[in-house]
Amino acid sequence: MPKATATIEECAATDDIRERLGLENALDYLIGEKLFSFVRTSEQRPEFAAYLPAFVAEIKRLFTAAEIHDYLDQLERTKFLAPPVPDLEIDDLEEETEEEPWLENPVLGAEELLRFPRLRQLLQQ
Repeated sequence: MPKATATIEECAATDDIRERLGLENALDYLIGEKLFSFVRTSEQRPEFAAYLPAFVAEIKRLFTAAEIHDYLDQLERTKFLAPPVPDLEIDDLEEETEEEPWLENPVLGAEELLRFPRLRQLLQQ
């Protein structure tokens, strides 16, 4: 059984991220990373699904409806509709670029794309 404290700890970490690194980074961490991962896991392990409403409620407590809405719109535009094309210069060619694994795997990409409306609905109810 998953621990409810894990989602509480992730939410607590979000306050620190928001304070140190800003709103966008806090939203990326909690929604873009942790919530997506949690929903993905809950699709394969139903015992996680029981904790999803509490996790979503905590996200809604931490962020305003407008912050969540704006973040989801930005995420949809940049990640799902038109991922940015990297602007690589000669110096950048030596560095490895960090890419989302779903960009290289169409099945993962489709799953993420299909998961997004569900997350939007959960967060904007």
